[in-house]
Amino acid sequence: MPILAAALSWIVFLLALPVLLLHPRVRQGVRRRLGLYDGDPLAGARPRVWLHGASAGDILGLVPIIRELKALRPDARVLVSAITDSGAAMAEQRLVRSKLADYVTFLPYDLPGACKRAIAALRPDVLVLEYTELWPHLIRAASGAGTRLALTNGRISPEYVNRYRALFRVAGNLLRSFDLLLMRAEDEAERALALGAIRESVHVTGNTKFDALAVSVPASEDDRLREALGLLPGEPVWVCGSTHEGEEEQLLDVYAALRKEVPELKIIIAPRYMERSGRVLQLALDRRLPARLRTSPAAGREPVVVLDSIGELVRAYQLATVVFVGGSFTDRGGQNILEPAACGKPVLFGPRMENFQDSVNVLVGRGGLQVKDAAALLRLLRDLFARPEEIRTLGQLAREAVSAVRGASKRDASLIAGLLPEAA
Repeated sequence: MPILAAALSWIVFLLALPVLLLHPRVRQGVRRRLGLYDGDPLAGARPRVWLHGASAGDILGLVPIIRELKALRPDARVLVSAITDSGAAMAEQRLVRSKLADYVTFLPYDLPGACKRAIAALRPDVLVLEYTELWPHLIRAASGAGTRLALTNGRISPEYVNRYRALFRVAGNLLRSFDLLLMRAEDEAERALALGAIRESVHVTGNTKFDALAVSVPASEDDRLREALGLLPGEPVWVCGSTHEGEEEQLLDVYAALRKEVPELKIIIAPRYMERSGRVLQLALDRRLPARLRTSPAAGREPVVVLDSIGELVRAYQLATVVFVGGSFTDRGGQNILEPAACGKPVLFGPRMENFQDSVNVLVGRGGLQVKDAAALLRLLRDLFARPEEIRTLGQLAREAVSAVRGASKRDASLIAGLLPEAA
């Protein structure tokens, strides 16, 4: 690794250190983030595959890959890492308890020493990263230790190509270190090749998040959650999932206008980051809308409930009449619109869906409805609530669209299994 890249990594780390130590989303597991382990957590068992998912949602996306991988190689030991504390908690809940994974840890800080120590302690035979998580020091440490490398759900957006070229000038061409680059689509594979990836390593296998829906979406409505949210059967419910700063104000204004025509309408807002739930609650109260947090005792049947719990959003989608997915009225670039679609709900979203364009391609015209702004959202919702049969038709189209694009996890698992050494 060039000295410049190492120096830049330390500068970025030191500048970010107060946030890394204090931020409620990433302050756990500091020793493991520094690559400090008390011995071998798997007590010498092999072979080992280490899969990484940054957040809770990304961890859920690994479930179908791991399930397929364990079917192919039941002897393999599976380690899972996350960046966020909620991601690690989700991995413990969904992977370790179900015996799909053997150990959960945190991704090491991308520093030379931390990454070398983590690789030496965990000793993976294969390291699987996701999307565009190209961590220079981790990739170099793994490659230097003889660990095979794979990237699943490979995503290279056209607007970031020049940024990758700049990164590679400093850190070396990271794509060439990978044994497998499992890309979501042909155009992203072509961009990987244009950036210098080895042609034999590049495969177009699709997006495993389509498969994740089959294991993350509950089969039926959750009556206990309905009761906790104060919802009555048959009552219209608008769920706004994974919302970001600057969106909730617009959504609450749209809701206040809708209530004049659909007075029984309830709204459930699930901010993308749970620590923002108090702020979202205050935004509702400022508009004189009766509101409460999901975890607070109900004073009555408040029409506005802010979801401040982990792991309940998809269950809330099952209770929805219609869904709006956030990150799409901001520069975030969208959030997962396929989960509510798999629940059989019409899915509305804004214009900023750059990071989920493949999902947009699947859903638009098939139960997914994209709007340019809050005013258009209000008009569309008015029209939908006036035509309940149209809501049911769109929901069925959305469910069918998601069902038609599965299979990437099996393809990825087969290729990753081929990197593992033979059983002892």
